[in-house]
This record gives sequence, structure tokens and C-alpha cells, in this order.
Amino acid sequence: MTDRPVCLITGASAGIGAACARLAAAQGYDLALTYNSDPKGAEAVAAAAQEAGAKTVVVQADVANPAHIDNIFAQIDGSFGQLDALINNAGIVGQTARVTDLTHDRLRQIFDVNVIGAILVAQPAVKRMEAQGHGVIINISSAAARLGSANQYVDYAASKAAIDTFTKGLSDEVAAKGIRVMAVAPGLIETELHGKGGDPDRAARLGGTVPMGRAGSADEVANAVLWLMSDEASYVTGSTLNVTGGR
Repeated sequence: MTDRPVCLITGASAGIGAACARLAAAQGYDLALTYNSDPKGAEAVAAAAQEAGAKTVVVQADVANPAHIDNIFAQIDGSFGQLDALINNAGIVGQTARVTDLTHDRLRQIFDVNVIGAILVAQPAVKRMEAQGHGVIINISSAAARLGSANQYVDYAASKAAIDTFTKGLSDEVAAKGIRVMAVAPGLIETELHGKGGDPDRAARLGGTVPMGRAGSADEVANAVLWLMSDEASYVTGSTLNVTGGR
């Protein structure tokens, strides 16, 4: 066991996951960080967290693979002996496409990672939190769940709508056990995700269409996540917080 609370962040090598890791370390958390394909990014995030005083464990994992998830929690148990918070952030997006162009393989991959992976990671987290009598889970959703992302990423949007439903259902199951579950839905945020979808300039190009007149930052999303994890949000569960600049 550790004197500092322990937070697991999936998909922590860049973007929102990395921003959450840096802020969580600054606020006193030790960290278990996962990545899939960017070990240098993950190690850089871990190094920054260590400079802020955090003990860190970095684990390579594909959250769509149950054996990888087992290894994540084996590392957490061996290194920390507790888990106080989970930021369920790992997610993928495909190239921009219309629904008529989506393949079965692409749909399976999107839902395996974004939905099934998030649920499979939450399961062992909940078991450990129930044994402790406390815990917080933050699922990273998206404004796309409301907006639909027509002609772009309808499959990604649908996967994030599933995350919103999962958040509400899980929160109702575990609220009496001292566990709070929320989702944060980022809007147009300047991260590498747009490039992975084939449109690296998307945030800059569309920033003016947001009511606040700009794209947001990963740090702004992280601030919302860490607030929800804090005692200041002790009566908040089951809801999705939009971090969208009014979009």
C-alpha cells in the first residue's frame, strides 16, 4: 500500500491521457500508465510525473486484449497494492469516411477498443475499489456522441455514445459501494487524434465554429477530469460533463 492515491490512466502516452497524467502527478497521485504503440511518449510522460513526485509504472497494453488487461492489474497490485482512480482514456478513430464505406473489420476494431476495452478495464478496477470501499472512474467520452460526426467518424461517435450509457449504468451499480463514475466529453481539442483520422489541421480549421471561438486544449480537459476525481465533486456521479467550448 502507498500513502499517495493511485490512478490508472489508459492511453497515457499523448494527448488527453498525458495531460491527465501530468496533472494527477502534480496533485499527489502515483500512476499506472498504459500505452499501445508509443513507448517513447509514455516514458516521457512517466518522467515528467516522476519529477512531480509520483511513483509510476508504465505498461504496454492493448485494452482490446483481455490478457493485456490482466497484466495491467497484476502490475498495479505488485507495485501499489491499491487503486483509487481510473481514467478510462484509451481510444482510437479511423480515417474520415461515410457510413456506407465502413468495413466490418474497422467497426470491430473501433468497438473492441473504445467500448469493450473500456468495460473490461473497468471490471477489475471496480472489484478492487469495492474491496476498499471507495474509488472514482472517469470515462473519456466525446461530444461526437451527441453530434454524430456525419461524413467523418459515425462509428467513433457511436462508440462514445455507448460510453455515456455505460457510465450511467455502472454508476448506478456501484454508487452504494462508495464508487463514483462519470464521463467527460471533450469537444474540438488540439490533440494528435485528428491526425490519426487523416485530418491533422481539423482543430485549427474548425476552431472558429465553436461558440467560444477556438479549439480547446488537452490541459483544459485534464482540469475537468481531475476536478471530478477530487473530493470537491463528492456528490457527482452518473453524469457526463461536456468540455466543448459550448459546442
